[in-house]
Formats: sequence, structure tokens, C-alpha cells
Amino acid sequence: MPEQSARELPRDALWELARAERAALADDLGGLDDEQWGRASLCGAWTVEDVVAHLTAAASVGRVRWIASVLAARFDFDKHNERRKAQYLGATPAQTLAMFTAIIPSKVAASGHTAAWLGEVIVHGQDIRRPLGLTRVPSIDATTAVAEFYASRDFTVPSRTLIKGLRVEATDGPFATGAGPLVSGTTLALTMAMAGREAYCADLVGPGVSTLRDRILAS
Repeated sequence: MPEQSARELPRDALWELARAERAALADDLGGLDDEQWGRASLCGAWTVEDVVAHLTAAASVGRVRWIASVLAARFDFDKHNERRKAQYLGATPAQTLAMFTAIIPSKVAASGHTAAWLGEVIVHGQDIRRPLGLTRVPSIDATTAVAEFYASRDFTVPSRTLIKGLRVEATDGPFATGAGPLVSGTTLALTMAMAGREAYCADLVGPGVSTLRDRILAS
């Protein structure tokens, strides 16, 4: 039986996929030592623990609190993210993990773009796992939903802009979009590249990869 198209997935199904990804990440985090918690992630200057705290914040702050936080930061989104991350950073990694575990079933979000919040845990989960040498491939339904969302608009990352004028095709699922020089690879690798993670360009093939890599580095 073919998997359901991501565009047809109802919101509750997307939240269930997010819950599953959070639960899987919590399982992986439970085996980390202090050195691993302090290791650099793929997310800028943030450590593994910083990224986990950010994920907790994203699942804890609804629209009204998010708007208030952004206004208080004078629309400086880096400052906003740092403040919210600090709020959910425990005194120890164990406390940080406990706060993250508590939000596994959360459906709280700053907007109704559910695929974006599924993308938040998929992308940041890989930001954590790749530097640690951990491997998880989310379901095709999950990665396709996020890839389609990223290809449709620039939301928190310039994902649509990054692939403009390129043909992007998944080798393991139905995701395909655009026209131009080809970029192909797994849906997860394409999703991570659209999220601006240059490291994942090494997992892609095709004449358009160099263009995509250059755009990521420029952004």
C-alpha cells in the first residue's frame, strides 16, 4: 500500500509524526555523557544541549507568548531565540532532557504551520545526531511533509529561495519539485539542505548541487 501523500496528511497526523520524532530523539539523548551534551551541533554556535532547550521552547511557547517575546526583543530573532532557549536550559543536562521529555506530546506552536514544527524536530534532531555519529531516518511521510513545506515558501529558513531554478528530486520517496539543473538524494538530505545545512550537500548528487551549496554558504 503506497504511503499517503504528505499534502493529504491532516494536522493531527503531522503532530503524531512530530511526537514520534521527539520520542526517538529523547531516547537517543538518554545515552549521552556530559561531553556529548556539550559538543557543537550543526546549528551555528549552539551545543547539543542548547538545541534541545530550543526544541523545548518551540513546543512550549504559543502564539501570544511568541509575539510578546519577539516584541520584547525588538524583532531581533536571534535575541528572541537565545532568551527562550535560556528559559528551558536546565542546570544539568539531565534537567534539560527532563524538560524536553515533558513536551513530547505537545501541540503548542507559534503558528498553525504544523509541517514547520515537524520540520523543527526533524532538522534539529539531525543537527544533534550527525556530530554525535548517531543515525535516524524519519519516516518518508514525515520527511516528505517537511520537504514539500520547505519547497513551497521561505518560513524560518530561505528554503524556497535556496532551490529556485533547480530540479529537486528524492531518491527514496515522492518528493520532486522545480525545473533546472538536477539535485537528487534522500528526502532527509534534501530537507536538511533546504534548511541550510551545507554538510548534507555531500549526500546529494547532480549538476545543481554546487549551486545549492554556494547559496547555502552565501546565506
